Amino acid sequence: MPIVVVVGTMAFDDVKTPFGSVDGALGGSATYASLACSLFARPGIVSVVGSDFPEKHMAMLRSKGVDTGGIEVKQGGKTFHWKGEYGLDLNDAKTLRTDLNVLEGFKPVVPDAFRGADFLFLGNIDPELQLGVLSQMKKRPKLVVADTMNHWISAKRDKVIEVVNEVDIALMNELEARQLFRTPNLRKAAMEILALNSEIAIIKKGEHGCIAFTRNSHFACPGYPLENVLDPTGSGDCFGGALIGYLAKTRDFSERNMRRAIVHASCVASFNAEGFSVDRLKRVKMKDVKRRYSEFRGFVRF
Repeated sequence: MPIVVVVGTMAFDDVKTPFGSVDGALGGSATYASLACSLFARPGIVSVVGSDFPEKHMAMLRSKGVDTGGIEVKQGGKTFHWKGEYGLDLNDAKTLRTDLNVLEGFKPVVPDAFRGADFLFLGNIDPELQLGVLSQMKKRPKLVVADTMNHWISAKRDKVIEVVNEVDIALMNELEARQLFRTPNLRKAAMEILALNSEIAIIKKGEHGCIAFTRNSHFACPGYPLENVLDPTGSGDCFGGALIGYLAKTRDFSERNMRRAIVHASCVASFNAEGFSVDRLKRVKMKDVKRRYSEFRGFVRF
């Protein structure tokens, strides 16, 4: 049984940045989050792909300790496809095309072997599906982390708020936080998240790191200063997957350990941006994460 259940998309991505491009590359929120999580704890994916999804991708995930038993393969269907482009501002992705394919009408079913897991990561899918997955767990997990995106805030704001109310940690980027709570002030947006019963609000700021708020304090974590950024796609999902993976490994939810988890998550996300698709991420070892974590400690000390 996996320790962490990861729910989200699996996709083929066409991505163009100022530094290169890829077509038909492996992507999706569940893919990135599970690989990042696997550095710390055993994840299991709940998602859907078409019959065009190569076995080599499944084999790669299994080689990293990812349980693929919750991935539904729809025969005759095509895997979700996203095409996007980045300019010099790598914090802003322009969507050129989205083909939902098998994702259209998808109703996640959590396998029996996954339903007793203590940790649940809800990737940025339809908030109604996120709530449906949570209801399928045999017991309330010890920790539930949820991500979202601006599309769902626009289309189903009330349901996104319901998800935030049900989870322990709410993740969103700064634009999403402002949009959801209709305020330009990130601190006010974070206080709204905490008022909805989340224990911690983490607002992602792309290459500039993130800010974590609790009811009594806040913690600002910078982004790692990368020299070579190729493709930031999936870095936010990596952050969420690594965060819950570290917390699942340590089982320590104190504020001090939460800060450690955030820095570890930032380290893993930074590696992802150094390559296209999951190419860099799948080569990361724990020794690499520890080395970058030590660098973080050095450049935030004063």
